[in-house]
Amino acid sequence: MLDHIIPHLHINEDKAEGPKSRLARTTMMVLAVTLHNIPEGMAVGVVYAGLVSGSAEISAGGALALSLGIAIQNFPEGAIISMPLHAQGQSKAKAFWNGALSGAVEPIFGALTVLFAGLVVPAMPYLLSFAAGAMMYVVVEELIPEMAQGEHSHIGVLLFAVGFTVMMTLDVALG
Repeated sequence: MLDHIIPHLHINEDKAEGPKSRLARTTMMVLAVTLHNIPEGMAVGVVYAGLVSGSAEISAGGALALSLGIAIQNFPEGAIISMPLHAQGQSKAKAFWNGALSGAVEPIFGALTVLFAGLVVPAMPYLLSFAAGAMMYVVVEELIPEMAQGEHSHIGVLLFAVGFTVMMTLDVALG
């Protein structure tokens, strides 16, 4: 739903998605990454809601592993925003803060998810399923096509494998 109501622009694309808008290209790119960060915040919120409620088989280590994994991948996401903004004339500091602000929705949606999940604990599996589905949508819709653009290279697949390995290591070590 948010994909259709928020104007946003994908990296290396000229045509915007969502409703017609007069927003600047960089603003739409920031909105795209911000949109992507919403389900990440929800996923962390659902895991912590399950941990706090004690009604699920969620360990503090598992919740920490998910939080760390999402935090680690937020660094290149912020750079994806900051570097083009700086290249288009923004100061390094302003570009950095705009990149950081695109991730500010994660703790907001995490906290909202914890609040609402606390009211309706039986809904937590559905909320987690929604967050996982939204994240899978973003991966299939946006990240995989972008990874395959340009000159053929195995770097995207190799970095995907590294990311997967890091997440599994965190899961085993902390879960």
